[in-house]
Formats: sequence, structure tokens, C-alpha cells
Amino acid sequence: MILAHSLEELRTAVGASRRSGGVIGFVPTMGFLHEGHLSLVDGARVAGATFVVVSTFVNPTQFGPSEDFTRYPRNEERDRSLLESRGVELLFHPELQEVYPPGFATAIRVEGVSGPLEGQRRPGHFEGVATIVLKLLNMVQPDIAVFGRKDAQQCAVLLRMVRDLNVPVRLLFADTVREGDGLALSSRNSYLSAEERKAAPLLYRALRAGQNAVVQGIHDGPAIEELMRRSVADTSGVVVDYLVVVDPLTFESPADFHRDLLVAGAMRIGSTRIIDNLFIAGSEISHANLRAR
Repeated sequence: MILAHSLEELRTAVGASRRSGGVIGFVPTMGFLHEGHLSLVDGARVAGATFVVVSTFVNPTQFGPSEDFTRYPRNEERDRSLLESRGVELLFHPELQEVYPPGFATAIRVEGVSGPLEGQRRPGHFEGVATIVLKLLNMVQPDIAVFGRKDAQQCAVLLRMVRDLNVPVRLLFADTVREGDGLALSSRNSYLSAEERKAAPLLYRALRAGQNAVVQGIHDGPAIEELMRRSVADTSGVVVDYLVVVDPLTFESPADFHRDLLVAGAMRIGSTRIIDNLFIAGSEISHANLRAR
């Protein structure tokens, strides 16, 4: 596996692969890798990538002033070992100044979909995400880029950005990888104490309750959201941020229940904030008991 720290090293290796007919796949991460990240590598392979690039860059511009940039988990040696074991061709691990040189003054803002939920609670977050992803896409110039559906609103923001700016890349979104009890894999799960880890699957169970309600014919958004909240009420150390049913493209309340939907949630367990979501295909939704909203 090639280890590139600079744009020049990256472009040299990617260019050589492209000239020999390679299909470039790209998986951007912030490191501290787990099986969820590695599944994105597998997704790139399934999509036809013959030369996979993974970046491990903890992007400071997507963290708010009171968020966890300085303590975000890092383990470069382990990351490299995991990627080598998965057959990744190139690890791109740039220094901060390689990505944001002195005087850097440009940002990407995606209106609309970046506003609700995470956008409301983490001002500037999606601007930082969109900016770094566009920069990395320009650096790597991949044919395929793969992201995880756990960050569903991020996926919607990036899809809109790529479409609006005519970025020549095919975006793929891979299913969330979970622990046996349903907890979505996340680098931040390492913050959880043993007791907090026991409570963490509550978010998944709340979302499953909402998903089941929709599929079984309850088509009243506020009622579904109240049902999800009740399923986690009075749990010590757990504070619900939001539990909602939304349109997966706009992240606003759905106009009706004849379409694809998403139940999404965020909660704080101790000092750790976790997010998750479950997709509901329109074809799965029962309309036997449809009620006017």
C-alpha cells in the first residue's frame, strides 16, 4: 500500500493507475477506522474500483468551538494495518497545511438540505463537510466515491453539492454496519463507558419503533415521533436531541407517506452524542390505515 502525505504523491500514484486503465475508488474518512469504514472499501470494489484510495484526515472545519476536535480518536498505525489487510492501494494522510494552506479563504455552502436537524444544532458543520469533501474529490479525482448512510443528512448534502456543481464522480452510499445489538458503528463509540455502551442501543430501538409504526400504517408524523420518544423516556443518563420522521432528500417533514421516508435521531449518552437513522422505502409502507394529516 502506498502512503501519500502530499498532493504531489497522491496525484503521481493515482495518475499512474489511471493511465494503466485503473478505475479509481475513494473513501474519505477521519481515521480511527472500524468495520463500517472497511465496508465502504468493499463497496468501492463491488462498484468496479481497481485502485482504492482512503483518506484519513480529521477535518477541523466541521467541528464547532465546543466540539471534540482535539480529543477525536486517532490511531494512525492501526488505520494503516487495517487498510493494508483490506488490500487498499493508497492511504492519503495529509498534514493540515496540505489541505488548508495559509490564507485559505473558500467555503462551500449547500442551502436547503443542510439547514434542519444537524445543520440547526451544529452551525457551520455541513459547510465544513462540503468544503473538505469537494477539496478531496478535486485532489483524488476518483471515478467513484463511497459514503456511509449512517450520516444520512451528510449524504443528502453531498449529493446535492455534486449535482449542483457538476462534479464528475459517481457517489455511492453504503448501508450502516451495526453491532449485534443494533448500535451503529462509529469512531465516537470509543468515548462510551461500559454502562453508557449498554444504553446506547436505545437509539436504534427507538428508530425501529418508528419504522415499524410507519410500515404498519401509522401515517401521522407527530404521533410517530412521540412514540419514539416514549420508547426511551426516563432512561437515566440519556438525553434525546431529536427523533423525527423526514423526507430523506430534504430532511423536512414529509408532505405525505406515499414516498421513501427516513426516521432519524440523535441523543446524548453521558457526554457522547450519537446519531442514527433507518430508511423506509415507499414500497414497504402500508396505506391500509392512511389518515389525513
